[in-house]
Amino acid sequence: MATRGYVRQQRWERPAVIGFLGATKQSAWSEFVPPFEQRLRELGWIDGHNLEIDYRWHDGQSNRYVKTAQGFAGRGVDVIVTAGTSAVAAAKKASKAIPIVFAAAGDPVGSGLVKSLAKPGGNITGISNGQTDLASKRLDLLRDAVPGLNELAILGNRTSHNVQLEIAAVQKHARKLKINTTIYNVRHESELGPAIKQAAAKAQALYVCTDPFVTHNRVAINTMAAAAGLPTMNAFRHFAEAGGLMSYGPDFRVLFHHAADIVDRILRGGKPADIPVKQATNPELVVNLQTAKALGVRLPKSIRRRADVVR
Repeated sequence: MATRGYVRQQRWERPAVIGFLGATKQSAWSEFVPPFEQRLRELGWIDGHNLEIDYRWHDGQSNRYVKTAQGFAGRGVDVIVTAGTSAVAAAKKASKAIPIVFAAAGDPVGSGLVKSLAKPGGNITGISNGQTDLASKRLDLLRDAVPGLNELAILGNRTSHNVQLEIAAVQKHARKLKINTTIYNVRHESELGPAIKQAAAKAQALYVCTDPFVTHNRVAINTMAAAAGLPTMNAFRHFAEAGGLMSYGPDFRVLFHHAADIVDRILRGGKPADIPVKQATNPELVVNLQTAKALGVRLPKSIRRRADVVR
């Protein structure tokens, strides 16, 4: 199906339409949507005037992504916006014509979303959040916070290809550090409690791999981990704010802000194939001192001094 995004003329006889595929629940992305909308307004796109944003939320239920993306394709939206590798892959499966912009994806090349960062090809472009690239640094920080760490639990939803890549990166670095790892695969909420209980019986810390399902359940995961005495390392700030010990990665508010710039280029005639994938810069270290105190973890001064955000 041809889409208006590729052929839209400057007379703007009708509003542009963005299909926004929210991979988690709305409250989980409540800090990310305002920067996206604000940047669009700065670029001249006003929701309710020359723009319509059709928001759909999925509570981390990836089995619903394709149906929503197909609905967007059937409607002929000008661009689909989402975040998270599994959500982007679902949108890609639904349409090879409608432009797709991802505000964040962990390893867009390794996951097969784009051909390369410089020349994505196809109908997809966006921002790489470096989730896999930063895995080794996260493990270094966690080892600094937990002296003598030699048993690490890795929690993640392995149905996500990006999570598989991140697990492999963590394990590779753990072997260099002589840290043993055990993987706990979680796909349903009922699996979280037993997995964390098993991890706590063996491991000294928990590395949490992020995908929409885990994001949706981040409060429960960090609450259960803290109750079990497990310090957690997470990829993004909203996990540390939800009770995790630490996080290291880019600020999603900034990523969604930049995503609006890409959407603007497409709505004005640009093709995703010709728009390079941006790479997130300036990852932030966030530490949660309340969680550290509850766990009895004495964070070294080196981590406190380096932290960009201390809660």
